[in-house]
Amino acid sequence: MPLPADLGPTGSGVSVPVRQPVYRVRDLGRVYGLGTAAVTALAGVDLDLYAGEMIVLLGASGSGKSTLLNQLGGLDSPTQGTLEYRGANLAALDEAGLTQFRRHAVGFVFQAYNLIPSLTARENVALITEICTAPMDPREALALVGLADRMDHFPAQLSGGEQQRVAIARAIAKRPEVLLCDEPTGALDVKTGITVLEAIERINRELGTLAVIITHNAILADMADRVFTLSDGHIVSTRENVQRGNVRSLAW
Repeated sequence: MPLPADLGPTGSGVSVPVRQPVYRVRDLGRVYGLGTAAVTALAGVDLDLYAGEMIVLLGASGSGKSTLLNQLGGLDSPTQGTLEYRGANLAALDEAGLTQFRRHAVGFVFQAYNLIPSLTARENVALITEICTAPMDPREALALVGLADRMDHFPAQLSGGEQQRVAIARAIAKRPEVLLCDEPTGALDVKTGITVLEAIERINRELGTLAVIITHNAILADMADRVFTLSDGHIVSTRENVQRGNVRSLAW
């Protein structure tokens, strides 16, 4: 009799849970353009990503990091390979299905904060909570990123780091299983960047959110459970940190 999908043998006649990936990626490829103008952004990427992990993607500009992040977030579709989220084939979803996936499963944080200037921090977060099922209260989300006392301020009254933390609160207020961050500290100074990364780290730890962070800063690799380095659309190295470093302890 076959084992259930989430169980496996221990060798002692007892079955134990088998860790199931949030994402299962096999031979993933993305090519833009046709013929001689074709550009390969991803070529044969394989990886499994699990709940509660902190993942860092390293690599030079043009290495495929952002393309991979866009694939994971359902912002783009592969031209080859398998891309599964919780067993569902994302490549097979139509635009309506991808919209639902992005709305409920994924939170995005970009280098640009994309806040609405005429709304307070709380109102910016509420824009997301109003269209989601069982979201956090905006005040709870802002408290998680250390902005409980700034929620009624407008973006112009907030520093760059505070605005980025509002963007993070907005992303996690819908309780996503996945948080995808594309150079979230790229426009910030070192001290402010540490504060933003601490907010992401806290969310990863307290909510069990899978966090995938793109960065050019190799030092940040020490804060991750696993580090994937990309070059020319390939994963060229994988590193696992047995003991993850704390953001404050990193040597900037």
